[in-house]
This record gives sequence, C-alpha cells and structure tokens, in this order.
Amino acid sequence: MVALDIDGTLVDHEGHLPDPIREAVDRIKAADIPVVLATGRAWADTEPIFEALDLPPGPAVTSNGAVVIDFPPYRLRKQVTFDPGPAIQKVLAKHPHMRVAVEDPRGGYRLNELFPDGDLAGEMRLQTVEELCAEPVTRVIIRDPNSSSEDFKKIARGLGMRGVSYFIGWSAWLDIAPVGVNKATGLKEVCAEFGVKRKHVLALGDGRNDTHMLKWAGRGVALGDAPDEVKECADHVTGRFADGGTVEELSRWF
Repeated sequence: MVALDIDGTLVDHEGHLPDPIREAVDRIKAADIPVVLATGRAWADTEPIFEALDLPPGPAVTSNGAVVIDFPPYRLRKQVTFDPGPAIQKVLAKHPHMRVAVEDPRGGYRLNELFPDGDLAGEMRLQTVEELCAEPVTRVIIRDPNSSSEDFKKIARGLGMRGVSYFIGWSAWLDIAPVGVNKATGLKEVCAEFGVKRKHVLALGDGRNDTHMLKWAGRGVALGDAPDEVKECADHVTGRFADGGTVEELSRWF
C-alpha cells in the first residue's frame, strides 16, 4: 500500500497538483496497489484531490487520523471526537487574539473568526467561544496569520497541553486532535481491511503531523522540504517537492 500526505507531498502550498505526480500515481494504480490519502485536511478539502487523482473507490484517512471514510460513494467508517473546551480555553487564556476553528463531525467548520482565504473549505459558521466548546469535535485548529511556525512551536511548548495530540503546521497553524490519534492509527485500520502488513506500506510526507506515519510504515519517506525533526523519523529523505522529490521516490518502485 502507498500512503500519501497531500500538502507539500502531492500539491504545493498553492494547491497545484503537478502532472508528473499524477502520472506517478497512475503507475501505482496500474500495478493494482492501493493508494490511500493520509492528510490533516477535512474530507471537504480532501475530496478534490481524491478526484483529481482519479482514485478508485476506497478509503481515505483525514483529519490527522480522526476520520476514515470510503469514497465513492461517501461513507463514514470511523470518527473519533473529543471535548474541545479545555484546549480552546487554555489557548485563548494565554493568547486571546488567536483564531479558533473546530471541525464539526457533521461537516464544515465553526469559528470564532474567519481564517485567511484558502485555509479552509466547506461551510463556515461564526460562533462564540462558548458555542465552540459546547460539543465534541474531531479537530481544533488554532491560527494566527501574524505568527510563524517557529512562533507556534514556542506557543505549543508553553501551553503544555495534556490529554490531546497536537501537530504544528508549516504556517502559523496548530492542529489539536483526540489523544493517541494520528495518521498511523487511521492507516492501521485500512491495512487490516486490505490485509496489508505495515512492513509493506510506503508512506510519504513532509509535515510534523506525518511523523507517526513515517515511523510506523515499513518505508517512511520525508520530502526534502520537511523540518529536521520529520526527516529524523524517516527511513529515507527524497528530494524537495519543487525538484520532483515525490516522483523520484514513487518512480523508484513504480
């Protein structure tokens, strides 16, 4: 099985999917090997990539492993939720200017303030902080367009959050997920369905939310753009995305 992160692995940070990557994925499909998207994106953001790659009906791991779906047709296979209140309140107590979104299990997002254009897809509903904290969710997203990813590393360390998993994005972005949930936990269930052993999984990614997946897979490959702590978790580091690193690794096997 081939497990592929999306942002920075299949598409650039403007969302462009290069033709050579599409062609490399076509070769995997032609070899009758399952291709599974494993992403921090919600399904609304994942579906366009699934369709652009013309993947056959099958599973996708979204929301950093909190959601596993089958498509097409859409069928929710797994959904792990948690109480977002303690995490949101802790963040805003120290950083009241932060933008907060919760991923609604019913679809779309509920936010205290709109995110920059292009950050999120699907229905957006503005709510009070109390409303954001009121119901279980699959993911909390913390955003500050005026900060950097390095700023967010310091912020996350300062929060000392317990009882949740969290992942720092390439921009000023922090994903908070149910404790013990990550891309690897979602992929384990998919492997069980296909009868694939983890040693036969090739996984590619470039983000801090890919570390569990890269450690878990039989061959975990980091893109050359990945932070050092991600590269350290990988079995191999391929070229940078813009230099065709994804195609380089996939072409090694297909």
